Amino acid sequence: MKRTASTIIQRCSDMGVPVDPAAADELAAVLAEMLEEPQNLSSVRDIDTAISVHVVDSLSGMLLPEVRDAKGIADLGSGGGFPGLALAAVMPHVPITLVESEGRKADWLRRAAVRFPNVRVVAERSETLALDERDQHPVVTARALGSLPVVMELAAPLIAPDGTLVAWRGRRDADDAAAAALAGAELGLERAPDIDVTPIPGVSRHFSLWSKVAPTPDRYPRRPGMAAKRPLA
Repeated sequence: MKRTASTIIQRCSDMGVPVDPAAADELAAVLAEMLEEPQNLSSVRDIDTAISVHVVDSLSGMLLPEVRDAKGIADLGSGGGFPGLALAAVMPHVPITLVESEGRKADWLRRAAVRFPNVRVVAERSETLALDERDQHPVVTARALGSLPVVMELAAPLIAPDGTLVAWRGRRDADDAAAAALAGAELGLERAPDIDVTPIPGVSRHFSLWSKVAPTPDRYPRRPGMAAKRPLA
């Protein structure tokens, strides 16, 4: 476990993100438990790869002031807990809500989150959460959740005025970007410049950033499942 924690500290430092030993210890424990979990939380099965793919990639978000200075974060489709748990470990005074509708994954998140008093797990779809927490979250994050227009529709109702959507993305897709521009105009989101990062040697990623500049129409989000079934634009 100590070796895993030391590796987390070193790889994050190489990226320009400091991680203190206490946070690294907690994240090392979460990774170990995740890899032992019977349900399929990740296709990664070795600890060394998990450090890079889950922790380092998640904490690349700390390179962005939108994340680093956030007063509160809602992480959509949290799954195995990343980026939400990683951000919670290094931002212990920031309230972080993990949103995961799949029951078994939500149960796992509750067990993992006992290490982090700043974490709340919501076992609901984001469309349902938006009924109670509309316009309440300064930052909404999403990693490996779906196409950009889908992520935007699920996130927009939850984002506070002047808040931000931070979406972890891989390769650029011109069609996805064009559809996202149209979706943003519909949802009250304005695109900020993309941010390119290389959290893992040889792996490029970019962040798609969207600011909430106008109210999201009350008709969004549509009923559960519609965003993915019939994406905007």
